[in-house]
Amino acid sequence: MTQQPRAARIGLLQISVAGVLWGTGGLVVQLVRETTPMSVLTISAYRMLIAAVVLLAAAVALRRLPDVRRLLRERPGLAVAVGLATATYQALYFASVVAVGVTVATVVSLGLAPVLLTVGEAVHARRRPDTARLLVLVAALSGLLLVSSTAGLGSTGPHPVLGVLAAIGSGTAYALTTTMGRPLAQTTSPLALTTTTTAVGAVALVPLGLLSGLDGLGGSPLVSSDPGVLALLLYLGVMTMALAYGLLYAGLRTTTGSAAVIATLLEPVTAAVMAALLLDERLGAPGIAGTALILLAVAGLGRAIPGDPPLVPPQDLPQDRIATPERQ
Repeated sequence: MTQQPRAARIGLLQISVAGVLWGTGGLVVQLVRETTPMSVLTISAYRMLIAAVVLLAAAVALRRLPDVRRLLRERPGLAVAVGLATATYQALYFASVVAVGVTVATVVSLGLAPVLLTVGEAVHARRRPDTARLLVLVAALSGLLLVSSTAGLGSTGPHPVLGVLAAIGSGTAYALTTTMGRPLAQTTSPLALTTTTTAVGAVALVPLGLLSGLDGLGGSPLVSSDPGVLALLLYLGVMTMALAYGLLYAGLRTTTGSAAVIATLLEPVTAAVMAALLLDERLGAPGIAGTALILLAVAGLGRAIPGDPPLVPPQDLPQDRIATPERQ
């Protein structure tokens, strides 16, 4: 009896740390671009490529490449789709950060995803959401409107409309990633799943990152000799990608879905605090009210949905092995 609560607490801590790490990503992108005008596609490509190299090295060191090959052999279409969706929402998120600012980009993209998931679940179940879920949706949409209405004010970014649209696209892609990735998380270890999807994302983003450096297609620098920029890119790849997603998938094995949603609220909170302290971003009263509404809505979404059991019992899914259907 004591092992399961302890495992759940550890899982919640893992997801909370992942949320904090994600919340620092937008700020790091801004810091990189203050030193060298790399395009967001180039930065995203570096992030995915560095993470893929680190994860592949870990898989080799732990002798778990057969798990990656097994995943690609058994669920190739779904694994590739999750990797492509991951690359899409990350690139759109960084584009939104540059266009509209860290706080708006993070709150809109993260706040929209659970709303879309709730609607999708209702359509799939062919049942109208209950009153609690509808109240959550109203609060979230109201918050999105308030935050979006302030995107053109103050120091929130040079292209507010494009930034909000990119954030909406990012949130939509994130919702798709979560939906498609759930079956894989039920049968795949965190290392194998993170390595596979990250490698797919890197294959998709690296050519686009290279193209963004060509004259006539942006002409942004592809490399930098600044040690600070290199350190920031390394941080993006190792901490906000490889480690964060590994923690997410590990935590989902023992933590309920509602608890995971609440834990990821640390991402916009972290982004908002760091943006205010280091980038001097200000949203004004409507933006602050909208931010609060979205955070309350996401937290309310977690409470409105009855607690579901962990995706896979921990004893059925070792850290470094794929749990086959026969073992479920």
